[in-house]
Amino acid sequence: MTLLPQEIIRRKRDGAELDVAEIEAMVRGAVDASVTDAQIAAFAMAVFFRGMTMPERVAFTRAMARSGRVLDWSAANLPGPVLDKHSTGGIGDKTSLILAPIIAACGGFVPMISGRGLGHTGGTLDKMDAIPGYVSQPETDVLDRVVRSAGCAVVGATRDIAPADRRIYAIRDTTGTVESIDLITASILSKKMAAGLSGLVMDVKFGTGAFMSDIDDARALARSIVDVANGGGLPTVALLTDMNQPLGRTAGNAVEVRESIDLLTGGPKDGRLWEVTARLTAELLVIGGLAADAEAGRVKVEHALASGAAAERFARMVRDLGGPADILEKADRHLPAAPVIRPIAAERDGVVAAVDARAVGVAIVALGGGRTRPEDGVDHAVGLTGIAAIGEAVGAKGRPLALLHARDEASAAAAEAAIRAAMAVAHTAPAQPALVAERIA
Repeated sequence: MTLLPQEIIRRKRDGAELDVAEIEAMVRGAVDASVTDAQIAAFAMAVFFRGMTMPERVAFTRAMARSGRVLDWSAANLPGPVLDKHSTGGIGDKTSLILAPIIAACGGFVPMISGRGLGHTGGTLDKMDAIPGYVSQPETDVLDRVVRSAGCAVVGATRDIAPADRRIYAIRDTTGTVESIDLITASILSKKMAAGLSGLVMDVKFGTGAFMSDIDDARALARSIVDVANGGGLPTVALLTDMNQPLGRTAGNAVEVRESIDLLTGGPKDGRLWEVTARLTAELLVIGGLAADAEAGRVKVEHALASGAAAERFARMVRDLGGPADILEKADRHLPAAPVIRPIAAERDGVVAAVDARAVGVAIVALGGGRTRPEDGVDHAVGLTGIAAIGEAVGAKGRPLALLHARDEASAAAAEAAIRAAMAVAHTAPAQPALVAERIA
């Protein structure tokens, strides 16, 4: 029987539960182009409004994972577990760049299949593309080799890994269907299941800069991911983490790579960024059997950082994927820099009381640091450094709100106004939610 995409869309639009054959037909059509961009957009919008049942989510995720090659590491005889981490996205979130080499230094192997920027959030793949020569989307044989040699590879999905997700992901980004629990669950887990993992830790964010700003929505997404993943044989734990302000002191692409390198090599270490990274990494070590519990995992994490072993793994990964061998020693020489750099002064003295992190992300996209269309390029040099955290003094008696990196004066002026509007300054700051609000297993 021929399953017409328009009929599948109509049934989901009207609230019907799709069967496995219908779901597989839509996913297959996304790969062989028998389903148009408009039909994928209509299907995504129908799912956005009508939702999916748990059986539909599982079927959709499995179909997406099997739409291309599924990696099998069993023949590689790796001396450690194959592990990964994924974040639902935020502003200034560079935890992946730090976590992957730490896990490698602790005996795990991390084929981290990452994505590009989605909506107002930055993408890990765009950050790695800021490194000159770095091949962020290698062929599968190169991915295999680098994972073996460096212990980690932060890359995009190869052409044959979850190809259905690549097409659907790009269309979601520009059609207002990003914030769907069903679509996010399938998009994330399809790539992870196709990567042949033995364990996964999820960073599910809530707050002004998260896709799921409400913590209850974030909890529902975390539960969906954990249930679908564990039901599919992939041991997974999720942490709910706060995204009511940028994570770390930078937001952009090259500037986030630089902050990550600084942290790995013993430089300044933002407390919020490190705490989230360390908690996620320790959880993953436990999942992979590399630590008895979270406390033991934390000890291993701190040692991998302090000993320089994690930094060495990062450098080896960059070198093996075509980047400069001296990225740790000469980061400023290799990473692109914006021609316009200037401080954003607060208009009054006080402390940062609140941040609209989403507005910060939108401002960076407007600078050129993200995309408004899938085919758009990205200016890797633009962004923010020295971002003031909630509770810190700003103004004449304090620090600037941030240091702005822009391509020209016109875009700098627009971004400066947007950042000032996004960061509220008052006499005192309210109490902030817990950085790690909940663990879901």
